[in-house]
Amino acid sequence: MNIREQAEEREFQYLSRYASHSRESKGRERVEEECDIRTVYQRDRDRIIHSKAFRRLKDKTQVFLAAQGDHYRTRLTHTLEVSQTARTIAKALELNEDLVEAIALGHDLGHTPFGHAGEAALNEICPEGFAHFKQSVRVVERLEKNGEGLNLTWEVRDGMLNHRTSGTPHTLEGQVVRLCDKISYIHHDMDDAQRAGIITEDDIPVTLRMLLGYTTRERLNTFVHDIIESSMEKNHIEMSSEIYEAMMDLRKIMFQNVYDHPEAKKEEKKAIKMLKKLYTYYIENPDEMSAEYRQLMKKGESKTQVVCDYLAGMTDQYSMAKFRKIYIPKAWEVY
Repeated sequence: MNIREQAEEREFQYLSRYASHSRESKGRERVEEECDIRTVYQRDRDRIIHSKAFRRLKDKTQVFLAAQGDHYRTRLTHTLEVSQTARTIAKALELNEDLVEAIALGHDLGHTPFGHAGEAALNEICPEGFAHFKQSVRVVERLEKNGEGLNLTWEVRDGMLNHRTSGTPHTLEGQVVRLCDKISYIHHDMDDAQRAGIITEDDIPVTLRMLLGYTTRERLNTFVHDIIESSMEKNHIEMSSEIYEAMMDLRKIMFQNVYDHPEAKKEEKKAIKMLKKLYTYYIENPDEMSAEYRQLMKKGESKTQVVCDYLAGMTDQYSMAKFRKIYIPKAWEVY
């Protein structure tokens, strides 16, 4: 029995009867030889971490566009916080921590530059439409490794696809990530908004603070404990109705005071116009895209879809640099 097989055996011994066991995965689209050390979900986690799309998350907007402050979250730090919170809950519930980690690390791989503003721009202009959760799966199935994809397991891809609010993950591990995505962004986006002076604790009704906590740290602790206590020995993941309703009330406050706040969003219209201009430019000049994207068109992918893929993969800074290069004249520097 090799190291992987020993790890699979331990899963059957120690994980909950509701957990997803590596040995019972529905598998990959392309059959591969098993690793002698790592389980299938450990391999998926490693493939995501080593992907180009994962590295690009460090320069993609979470809330504040291309934020220059040292301490504002990016899409990468959001991803890491979701992973940490989800792993804490998975361990407490004796679920498969490796599967949870893989789903969490991959759930936002398809996000655009400039956060949901970029997503809205591409959804409006691309004939195929655009949704970041679908793009995350497309990244790992089609775009990474020069069109080969990462060949992840069905369970990881299902969790990535269904992490949105209306999603229905088929595994408990996916359900954990779905809730942790929500509580994480509410937690850290409020922390960033307080740092930016857009919201204060006094903007939160005292009834919510009495129930959930008086600081972002206390509220996160309340959410985590509630999920664990409400889901223990159950075949699904849930929050108590009282805490869930309070969380959604807090989410509404975030939309009213932060996500739709004119100060936080004053640059979004510019970002949307910029991405639309870049889309039109690359539709007219597809040969100026990177070689890996041009190759996708040669394999039969539509030009509109590939241009959308190219723009979605850009970081905030790279998209602005491309815009400047294409549309902003350079000063003559010979003296």
